[in-house]
Amino acid sequence: MTTGRANEALSRFAVLDPATGEPFDEAPDQRPDQELDAVVDRARQAWHDWRADPEVRTAALLAAADAVEAARDELAPLLTREQGKPLAESHAEVARTAARLRYFAGLSTPPEPITDGRPVRSEVRWRPLGPVAAIVPWNFPLQLASAKFAPALAAGNTVVLKPSPFTPLATRLLASVLAAALPEGVLTVVTGREPLGARLVAHPGIRHVTFTGSTATGRAVAAGAAPSLARVTLELGGNDAAVLLDDVDVEAVADRLFWAAFRNCGQVCMAVKRVYAPERLHARVVEALAERAKAVVVGPGLDPATRLGPVNNRPQLAKVEHYTARALADGARAAAGGHRLDRPGFFYAPTVLTDVPPDSPVVTREQFGPVLPVLPYRRLDEAVEAANSGEYALGGSVWGTDLDRAERVAERLECGTAWINQHAELSLAQPFAGAKQSGLGVAGGPWGLYGNLRPFVLHRPE
Repeated sequence: MTTGRANEALSRFAVLDPATGEPFDEAPDQRPDQELDAVVDRARQAWHDWRADPEVRTAALLAAADAVEAARDELAPLLTREQGKPLAESHAEVARTAARLRYFAGLSTPPEPITDGRPVRSEVRWRPLGPVAAIVPWNFPLQLASAKFAPALAAGNTVVLKPSPFTPLATRLLASVLAAALPEGVLTVVTGREPLGARLVAHPGIRHVTFTGSTATGRAVAAGAAPSLARVTLELGGNDAAVLLDDVDVEAVADRLFWAAFRNCGQVCMAVKRVYAPERLHARVVEALAERAKAVVVGPGLDPATRLGPVNNRPQLAKVEHYTARALADGARAAAGGHRLDRPGFFYAPTVLTDVPPDSPVVTREQFGPVLPVLPYRRLDEAVEAANSGEYALGGSVWGTDLDRAERVAERLECGTAWINQHAELSLAQPFAGAKQSGLGVAGGPWGLYGNLRPFVLHRPE
């Protein structure tokens, strides 16, 4: 397995600790021309043997899961150092990475007979696509990487994985850990700044591009992959709404609702990013969420007392500041937070906004940070219409005591996944897909495995 060590002396870039805002290590800034050609070529060569034997793949993926678990005490602190999340959450991310490898190692794609009355025996068999380009963002570097490479490898493909330049280190360490279980060339990690990602997407040797990130970048990824007609899977932005019904027990759900919005400092594609509450309960909802925002311990992820870490990077912090300042200038009020914390690093106070204009960017766009607007509604139809407005349609949730009624409301949400009295709870076995501008294709479960395969039909006489 290659991580680009031979070229480390040529060019490197700094990796910052978001808890201090200062560099703490470096990563290779790999060239997108000759080096990338060699990496993709090795992936193509490794593919021929890797696709040949499903039993060998299964054994290798199970060994890879064991290796990840054995390295958890190395991986988790490094992940926290470069990403910022609390150490407990990094340990959970490492565990999820191992669990995903095991899950996909246990799936199979048996031939499927076609019975249509003709005097032939027809059978659908499934074939891998070839080298896969996996491009991963900085909010869940290991978890989202495994969500791409685990199904791709299980299907018999090889993978070239590019992490975000904000969080390359834990992914490089993961590659080294997996090297003991996977043949060389099956999974290669490349690190670098643009145009490395754009060149990888457009490389003619890549047969499937799987990307997680912003909708704007997703469009560029799709355009870049178009000339080679590579398959594209895109998990893009989200602006998930939580609709609270008039029978909701505010105190009973307040903790779950708060963490559905603020986990990983709000840097979750399917976090709750706006709350719609009935007018008569609106003040209680704001008060309950603000109380928790003021009480939560914010600090460096390596501090055991920390529950909420920093924003990952300076550009994202600036975006959070801009959206919040714009809302406050337009008449919103911060029931909690509303400002950057006066300390080193990229810390922003957990913020709950009320009296927010419904057309404010903090409501209509994806703020991707520790900021949550709470908006009142008079009629439920208004809340559902507002929840369904905009270009994003990743997830949504409905919160109430009458579960049957809540389910009927959830059915009306235009999104890929809807929850009742919880949010962003995912199983490895379920499909994950967005609607509208929130994505293209399906990840997760058997659907994610088949997304890395193509059908091959074989006919023979009876």
